[in-house]
Amino acid sequence: MDDKTTPSHMPLIGDTAPSFRAETTHGPMSFPEDYKGKWVILFSHPADFTPVCTTEFMTFATMAEQFHALGAELIGLSIDSKQSHIAWVRAIQEKAEFQGMKNVSVNFPIIDDIGMKVAKEYGMIHPNASNTSAVRAVFFIDPESKIRAIIYYPLTNGRNFQELKRLLIAMQTSDKYGVATPADWQPGDEVIVPAPKTSQEACQRVAQSQDESGQDYRTVDWYLSFKPAPSS
Repeated sequence: MDDKTTPSHMPLIGDTAPSFRAETTHGPMSFPEDYKGKWVILFSHPADFTPVCTTEFMTFATMAEQFHALGAELIGLSIDSKQSHIAWVRAIQEKAEFQGMKNVSVNFPIIDDIGMKVAKEYGMIHPNASNTSAVRAVFFIDPESKIRAIIYYPLTNGRNFQELKRLLIAMQTSDKYGVATPADWQPGDEVIVPAPKTSQEACQRVAQSQDESGQDYRTVDWYLSFKPAPSS
C-alpha cells in the first residue's frame, strides 16, 4: 500500500489524541494544547464544495451554540487548502439553503490538510473508500485530551447530528455521576448503576432498593439496576 495514504496509526478510544500543528481558517492551531480543559469534536469531511458536506456544515454551524453550551468546541478537516475552505464557507453563507437554513455562518475552524498529515495521524483515510478524500470521521476528545468515542460514516451518507449531541451529553453524564446509559438513552431517562463487583455486593443490590444517599434503585437483576436521571 502506498505510504502516502497509509495512516501512521489508527487512534483508539482511550488514547491521548495525536498532537499536531496546522493552519486553519481561524489561523494557526496547536492541538490539543489550544483546547485543554474543553471537549472537542474533531470531524473530517471528504471535500469542500460537495453536496452532503455542505448540508453537514450548515447543520454543525447552526448547532454550534448548543455544543458550546455543553463545553465542546468544533473543528473541521478535509484534504483541501485553507483558501478552498474560505471560499466554500463564503459560498455556504451566500448561496446554500437546506431544511430552512440559509445565510449560515460557519464560525468554527477548518484545518488545511492538503498534505494529509492530520488525516493520516487520525486514520481518516480509508484507501478502499478513497485515496484522496477523508471519510466522515468524528472524534470526541475530552478535557484531558483523551479520545472518548469514534464514529465513522461513509462518503455517501451524512451524519446524524442529534446523535452526536446525545452521545456527548451521555458521556458527560457518565463522567459526572459515575453511571452508564442504556440503549437509546435520552437526557432525562433513567441511567444504569454500575454492576456489583463482588458476590456480597450482588446480594446487597438485590436486597436493598436504595443507594448510600437514599436514592431509589429499580433492580431488574443483581447486575442490572436503574435509577432516575441526575437532576442537572
